[in-house]
Amino acid sequence: MYAVIATGGKQYRVSQGDVIYVEKIAQDNDSTVSFDVLMLGGDEGVKIGTPNVDGAKVEGKIVAQVKGEKIYIGKYKSKKNFDRKTGHRQNYTKVEITSVVG
Repeated sequence: MYAVIATGGKQYRVSQGDVIYVEKIAQDNDSTVSFDVLMLGGDEGVKIGTPNVDGAKVEGKIVAQVKGEKIYIGKYKSKKNFDRKTGHRQNYTKVEITSVVG
């Protein structure tokens, strides 16, 4: 059985036992979190919610708070002696999906 969940403005296709990286969730490690289920699929077919599937629930356990790969941003203007380089690392939450109930 699999589900499509929504969190952090994005959608993810998950099943039990998957580990996903989502936008930062402000909770402690080893705490549980539940997600909105947009679609549920399995052997008996597909259920599509309007916007969420009634009675469906996906729960996960927060494993860690991590940072993504560093992205470098450069600005340059010719003939003006302007050159600037900065970087950014996005914060993510590593979540292990513990149950998909539908």
